[in-house]
Parts: sequence; C-alpha cells; structure tokens
Amino acid sequence: MSQTKAEQTQLRERMVGGLRSQDEGTNVQLAGWVHRRRDLGGLVFVDLRDRSGLIQVSFGPDWANEEVFRIAHDLSHEDVIAIEGKVELRPEASQNADLATGAVEVKATRIEVLSNAKTPAIPVYRAPEDQLSAEELRLQHRVLDLRRSELQANLILRHKLVLTARNYLDRLGFVEVETPILTKATPEGARDYLVPSRVHRGEFYALPQSPQLYKQILMVAGFDRYFQIARCFRDEDQRADRQPEFTQIDVEASFVEPDDILVWMEGLVSAMADVAGIDAPLPFPRMTWADAMERFGSDRPDLRFNLEIQDWTQKTKDIDSHIIQSQIKAGGRVRGLRLDGGSQLSRKQIETIEERAKDTGAPGLLWAKYNEGSLSGPLGRFLTVETAEAIGLRVGDLAIAAAGPDRLTSPALAAARIGAANALGLAHEREHSWLWVTDFPVFDEEDGELSASHHPFVMPHQDDFELLETDPGAVRGTAYDLVYNGTEFGSGSIRVHQPELQRRILRALGLDDVEIEEKFGFLLEALHAGAPPHGGIALGLDRMVQRFTGSGSLRDVIAFPKTTAARALYEGAPTRIGESELKDLALQVTTSCKRE
Repeated sequence: MSQTKAEQTQLRERMVGGLRSQDEGTNVQLAGWVHRRRDLGGLVFVDLRDRSGLIQVSFGPDWANEEVFRIAHDLSHEDVIAIEGKVELRPEASQNADLATGAVEVKATRIEVLSNAKTPAIPVYRAPEDQLSAEELRLQHRVLDLRRSELQANLILRHKLVLTARNYLDRLGFVEVETPILTKATPEGARDYLVPSRVHRGEFYALPQSPQLYKQILMVAGFDRYFQIARCFRDEDQRADRQPEFTQIDVEASFVEPDDILVWMEGLVSAMADVAGIDAPLPFPRMTWADAMERFGSDRPDLRFNLEIQDWTQKTKDIDSHIIQSQIKAGGRVRGLRLDGGSQLSRKQIETIEERAKDTGAPGLLWAKYNEGSLSGPLGRFLTVETAEAIGLRVGDLAIAAAGPDRLTSPALAAARIGAANALGLAHEREHSWLWVTDFPVFDEEDGELSASHHPFVMPHQDDFELLETDPGAVRGTAYDLVYNGTEFGSGSIRVHQPELQRRILRALGLDDVEIEEKFGFLLEALHAGAPPHGGIALGLDRMVQRFTGSGSLRDVIAFPKTTAARALYEGAPTRIGESELKDLALQVTTSCKRE
C-alpha cells in the first residue's frame, strides 16, 4: 500500500505495509496490533499489524532503554501499541521473502501501550499449517475474525469495486438516489421482512426486496438515469450464496432498449473485473433462454467447458426400454450428455453424478459405457452398437441420459453436466466465462398456476402481446441475466410503461382489479402520469465479490453476515422483546412460538 500524507495522524505517521528497503535509515512512528511476539531473552521481536500488512519490530538493549525493553517483554497478542524507531535492513539470512516488508525491520526506541487485549477467543495469528477455527465460533467472535488479512482484503476489494461502479456510472450521467427502506409490502417472489408501526397500530412496513417500483417511478419523475448501491431484504431460507440482507448495484434508465443496458453493464462489469484482476473481454456472448435450456438445461450455464445436452428421442424411440418408451409416449423426450473418454469413470463416480441429478427432483439417470466390443450400464444393455454410434458414442465414451418432461430432465441434466465436468476435470478448460441470457419467458407455469419469471413488470415481446390471455406461458419477455462461470451476477429487463398492459399482466397472474389497486395502485398511477420506455438491471455485489475472490461463502465478503439460520451470532440477533414494547406495537407473541 502506498504511503501518503493522508495516513498521518498524531499517533502514527504512516502505515506499516509500505515500508521497503529504500526506507533504510528513516525514523518512523507506527501504530497497530501485536500480531505475534517472539522473546529471545536478549531480544524481543514483534510483528506489528495494521490493515496494510505486517512489519517486524525489534527491541534490544543496544538501542532501547530498559523501560521500553520491559514493556516489549510483557506484550500480549492483539495488544494495541504505538512505536517509534529506525528502519534498518534485516540480515540477509533472516529476510522474509513471503512478506512485502520482509527485507526491513524497525528497531524501536519508544513504545506506548494504547490498549491491552485479553487472550483472544480465536487466534488471529495462524501458522501456515494451522486450520481456521469453526465458522460458528468465528462468527461469534467476528471482531477478531475480521482482523484476518484474507477478510480484510475481501472487504477492501469490495470497497474498490463499489467506488469503480460509482465513478463509471457517474461518467455516464447516472444519478445516485436513495429509496426508502421502510416501504409497502409487494409480492416480488420472496417473503417480506415486516416492521410494525408504533404510530399506526396494527399496520406494518416492509423492508424492500429491491427498489424495483421506486426506480420505475423515478423514471416517470424524469430522472432519466438512476443508480443506487441498494440494501435489500428477503425472508427466505439461507444457503452459502444467500443472505437475508444483501447489496445490489441497482440501475435504471429511460428511453432505452435492451442493447443499451447490456452494453453499459458490460463496460461496468469489465471495469470492476479489471480491479479484481479478472479477465472480461468485450463484448460478452449472448444466448436466448430457450437455447440455454435446450443446450445446457440451465438459464445460468457454466461455459468454462464444452459439454452440451443432446436430444436423442428419435434415435432411441425404438429401443426395448420401458422407461424410455413410456416417457416418450407421455410426451416427454430422451436427452443426454456424451462424455468423451467417460468410460474411465468408476461406478461410484457415476453414482455421485446421479445423486446430483436426483437432488433436483429427478427420479434418476440412465447411463451407458461404450468399450471395445461391449456396451454396459442401465442404458447400455438396451443399446446396439449401431444405436450407440447413432447418438454419437465412440469407444471409450460414457452416455448419461434422462427421459421425461423437460421440466424434470433439464435441471437433472444440468446438475449431471456439472458433476461430470468435475469428475473428468473439464471445469478448468477456461478460467472465466461471461454470458448474457436473454428473452426469458414472462411467466413460469407449474400445475396450471402462473407466476412471474423475473417480476410482474417485464415488458413482453411486442409479437407476443396477443398471447397474454390465450397462451401466457409462451410469452417472451425483454428480460436478460448476466452469468459468470455458471453464477447469475445480475438480472434485468425493459419494464412495462403502459398502465393497461401492466393490468393485463397482473390479471394473468390471477390478481383481480381490487387486488391490483391495493398492491400496485401507486405504480399504475405513476404510469398514468406519462411514463417513458425504461429498463434496468440489478447486479449482486456480494456475489460478485465472492466469485472474484474465490471465497467459499458470501459470509467471507460481508462484514457482519448472518448464519444459514439467519442469525447474527456476534451481536446476538434476532432477540425476544419485552412485554411493554410489544404492547406499544399492539403485538402479542403466541405460546405456539418456540425458539429454534
């Protein structure tokens, strides 16, 4: 880290991480934490840490007086100290090539203990061979965990990415506007966090799942180009890549078409990726949702490796397999993956791939190994050599297939594709893969029930307007997702700006006119005021930082995260509240509510 006058304070004149051999002979005043202390009797060595790095500080009788030496001898891990001394070169044999400051040390002539620390509940200093403490314990002692250089580096990168985004969008004429945190509950696909009102007893605010409606209203208000580093809240079950509160880079613009948003966002993401040292060559490839589902079984395909799903229905329709015959007769298809050299996989490896497919709700997979002169496996025993070669198999290959409706086979084969790529080492053919997935359906349909694929405000393709009442499941939307290495980074669309078209979409979702007015009346009123064509996107900041840093969990890139049970272990939230507070809010906790 470069040193500047901005780093100077009364207690330190610079941070420790920038000291180098060219600083030899310089008197410095430093402050930080005792990362490690080594007492050799006649000499005491302290690794002094601040967020810029480490520096070795030495205390010896030849240059430090007796009192300074005594204080150094009594230091404990994580004590906060200020020191003064001279920068000198370390003997060549004791230089640390793994440390940016490893060529120098500071010979301290003065020390002041600014704060004593009790014995840390979890270690901040770890030898390379030491394991991290259990995550739950680290979250309970997050103030210590956050002193780890890995987490500090993650959060510093997060800061730089946000700064890059703000500067980039500002240059394009976007204006940052804050939208309300206490707002109205609206159906957006997840449960709302509700906040009771003390003033309006019996009524509730909701924490926003996104600023979606507000940013559309800002477009109607004439702000033209808006962005916000927005805090969002969703009361849903947690996973490693989900948190109940999260941050998104929220963008909206007027008088735009999809290409405008996609090109702007490519520039933004490329600039952010460059800060993180990630390759993001422009332009990003594009693929329709229908094509992605057909070829990869997923609307967020990982394209770091070349492996596509193939339709084998016609080539297998006559084989003597009850499963295949019954599924084709019921209107399903036979689709599968050809794994080049896959016959080397063991039965256990194939079963592991199959388990991934079953986790998606599929009943199972069929597979066939094609070795010299023989076919084996649950599918292989029904195949002739001619049929095997007709579906593209060569000697040494493995076929993995699923038979049934696409809604079951697509996610199963998508999971099998990832499992097979891992088993065969295909996932590292390319390090970075970027993709726009476009033309999502406006509605998802399951068991005759419609729900919004993205949200209810996506503009349908003009050619599909007439299908809204007759075949809503076939309506394509002007929606787009940004995918990086199989992870959705952002989702957006062109919005409906015509109030009557918006009503038709809400009616297709099963809302009557009374419900529409109750839930979305303020949006429709805004659209009636004269709304420009507009659209935007929201990029998930937490997820971007996680993927850019290679962290295993979102909790490693958020300062104070929640657990998978949505608990904040450091501060101890959520908690029960007292009877008087409940009374003020006109609330009552029933006896059926039990602690987890």
